[in-house]
Amino acid sequence: MGGGGRKGKTCQASLDVSRINGKEIVSQLLKLAKITEAPEPAVTRVLFTDKDMQARKYVKQLMTDAKLQIREDAMGNIFGRWLGSDKAAAVVQTGSHVDAIPMAGAYDGTLGVVGAIAAVKGLQTAGFKPRKPIEVIMFTSEEPTRFGLGCIGSRGMAGTLTAKVLDEKVDVNGTTFQEAATAAGYGGKSHEDILSQTLVKKGSVAAFVELHIEQGPLLEREGLNLGIVSAIAAPAALRMTFFGNGGHAGALLMPDRKDASLAAAELALVVEKVVLGTDSIDTVGTSGSWAIKPNTLNAVPWEAKLEIDIRDINGPRRDAVVSTVLKTAETIAKRRQMTHQVEMINQDPPATCSDQVVAAAEQAAKQLGASTKHLVSRAYHDSLFMAQIAPTGMIFIPCRNGWSHRPDEYSSPEDIERGVKALALTLSQLAGGATDSNSEL
Repeated sequence: MGGGGRKGKTCQASLDVSRINGKEIVSQLLKLAKITEAPEPAVTRVLFTDKDMQARKYVKQLMTDAKLQIREDAMGNIFGRWLGSDKAAAVVQTGSHVDAIPMAGAYDGTLGVVGAIAAVKGLQTAGFKPRKPIEVIMFTSEEPTRFGLGCIGSRGMAGTLTAKVLDEKVDVNGTTFQEAATAAGYGGKSHEDILSQTLVKKGSVAAFVELHIEQGPLLEREGLNLGIVSAIAAPAALRMTFFGNGGHAGALLMPDRKDASLAAAELALVVEKVVLGTDSIDTVGTSGSWAIKPNTLNAVPWEAKLEIDIRDINGPRRDAVVSTVLKTAETIAKRRQMTHQVEMINQDPPATCSDQVVAAAEQAAKQLGASTKHLVSRAYHDSLFMAQIAPTGMIFIPCRNGWSHRPDEYSSPEDIERGVKALALTLSQLAGGATDSNSEL
């Protein structure tokens, strides 16, 4: 299976990725982290802001240095392609995101972009010649910070996002995604036009694998090197609003009150009870966003808005929890003699990782002599949506204390190097190819 007609030999047993350097990758990650709207070491990069555009420029420079062919779609996803010897073959993709929620850290998402470029360079240095093309992706807006919807770029690629949903999403200034994307040099005539240009053709992606920090404590706690992800949990997010009567905190008698905040509080406790009642460690529920009106000490709340996040790797089990929560909200409102309103923000299906990608990652770990553990991803990623269009998997590395989405998130250079090497070897298996027998290793 020679690349470009050159004589080579099948590579997997002998492929040497020892030139991949963790300290060099960390240096690039920290340089990217300095492109931030927040004081260092915190990282804040919101979609299509000046800092986001600077970060995109830096990523494209890294892709250029790796001799990748760069293209960008209407949604702002950035692709760096390494051509394979089989021009008709479907592409093997890897990647993540570089946008960051307010006051985040230097490793979430960025490792899967910077590390992916480093993995490709490591394969090039090793003399590997892919049969299938390999492509690094920087996805647009994995974080929901600006428009209240995560994984916008990968949703668009997978065809799971509609123009109607995008039409409804505006930022705090009333700017639509189309307006923001167009101002940044992307976009199209409408959201429908943007989505039609972004949609990935069926069968064009052979496999997708994402490298990421664990965002959990298990690998570090158990002293393990790599996590091989078997499934990706997905959230159902709902917004519940209760409408009571309100009034003066002193003058409104207790029997006459219809306190909206108490209805919301009661429902939040129900979420906890129902989730625990599944007896599954993989089912989680969070009542994380509250808005009370008039939100003052001496007034009974007349309105309470509660946003609830329920996640699981088992879709039917998660949806059963959602159903119970919705029915209970109706019961609470009726008993407390108030009205309520329900909005389903999103209800995405969980993903099971591909046996093919999992096996490739396991083989890569074995070649490196790395200890492994099969994990589920409790956070969701662009991989969740890529799994709808291609065989997909993820590789986790340990992060200190399991911390993420905070300025002090950290993974060691050694763990980063091992993760990038594992990604490189996984990509080499998925792409197929050969090493140049004359390559200097």
